[in-house]
Amino acid sequence: MICACALVLVPGACPQAADYDYINIREPFSQKIPMAVPVFKTLSQGSTEKQVAQNAADMLEEVLTYTGYFKMIDRDAFLQDPGGQGIVTKEINFGNWTDIGAELLLTGGVRLESGVLQMEFRLFDPYRQEMILGKRYTGKPGGQRKMVLRFCGEMIKRLTGRQGLFDSRIAFVGTGDEGKSVYVCDFDGKNLTRVTNPQSIVVSPAWAPDNRYIAYTAYTHGNQRIYISDLQDGSVREFAAYEGINLTPAWHPGSSALAATLSFEGDEEIYLLTETGKIDKRLTESWGVDVSPAFSPDGKKMVFVSSRSGSPQLYVKDMRSGSVRRLTYEGTYNTQPDWSPAGGQVVYSGMKDGRIDIYVIDVDSGETERLTRKAGDNEAPSWSPDGSMIVFTSTRTGNSRIFVMTASGTDQRMLLDMPGKQQLPDWSPPKRE
Repeated sequence: MICACALVLVPGACPQAADYDYINIREPFSQKIPMAVPVFKTLSQGSTEKQVAQNAADMLEEVLTYTGYFKMIDRDAFLQDPGGQGIVTKEINFGNWTDIGAELLLTGGVRLESGVLQMEFRLFDPYRQEMILGKRYTGKPGGQRKMVLRFCGEMIKRLTGRQGLFDSRIAFVGTGDEGKSVYVCDFDGKNLTRVTNPQSIVVSPAWAPDNRYIAYTAYTHGNQRIYISDLQDGSVREFAAYEGINLTPAWHPGSSALAATLSFEGDEEIYLLTETGKIDKRLTESWGVDVSPAFSPDGKKMVFVSSRSGSPQLYVKDMRSGSVRRLTYEGTYNTQPDWSPAGGQVVYSGMKDGRIDIYVIDVDSGETERLTRKAGDNEAPSWSPDGSMIVFTSTRTGNSRIFVMTASGTDQRMLLDMPGKQQLPDWSPPKRE
């Protein structure tokens, strides 16, 4: 357990997020903010404090760089060492930081006494010589990652108005010598865990709105069946085992209902299922194949893939009126849609010139932007819960691997390195307040 409190602030020195213009919300990745993160100051004389102080600062740099918002200034360029001087406003020579171009300064302190770890974080604007945010966390030794991530969440919320992605996780399918399994890791690839036992074929992992369950399709007993894994107690239950195809499960936002593609009536159509796996209603009806449903954040619309026009394209259904309209017209093979948390965009995989890449389309205007190019095949995109990043699969290094990038397509990098292939990632949805 971690206890938190706000550090005492100078009156008037901590305006609300709207008063700050560090991150352009409309174009958040157009220019990275130069930031300095010195090694934390040790506040007591414990023998392990120095290592904790070093690790905490390194972790902050790594996590904040991951977001794509910031450019870290090399510590060799620093003109001041807060660890040897001071970490509070009156003890900092802000000129030493503006001289090296730091637009944000993050200082910290570590105290480890009597089995209790206490960490202080302060975010400054060196040009205004003001503290933007100050937090103190108290917990058990070994809890520094949780403290760092919690502060990063508070910091991003202060600078952008959004909670951030630091408590989110990513599910994906990993292939090893024994077969395929669903894995889960933290937003940055840390804390990798295998969720399901190896099977011959496992596809389409999908997070439930409450982040507790993951639905997926596995080939067992001679056909596809949808299962639900409980991440809290480790149990697995069979959810749908209709004759024929049981594929691409997708949870309806804010409910326990789940949409999936079934073929027990002949055609591959999308149905809405109750929490017990019973059919509630049929959501699509066409002569073609309808698969891969994904709901808008408010649950009022559903994007899906259909071959009703001859080739796989994206369509949008209004869940109230039942009306359906075609969304994509460019390219002959558009699949794997995921609706953005803000609701205005859909990210998907599209084929052009023999290559599969990631695209984003505006749901209202139809304006399309290509995010990946000339780097292998790129598929199965999924938004982060705050909409700032996208996770996807890429073959650019040879085998299929999980990559992440900003929502603008910048900072593309591999999430984690593990044996075998990794495919079909799904980022956990925003947690309910």
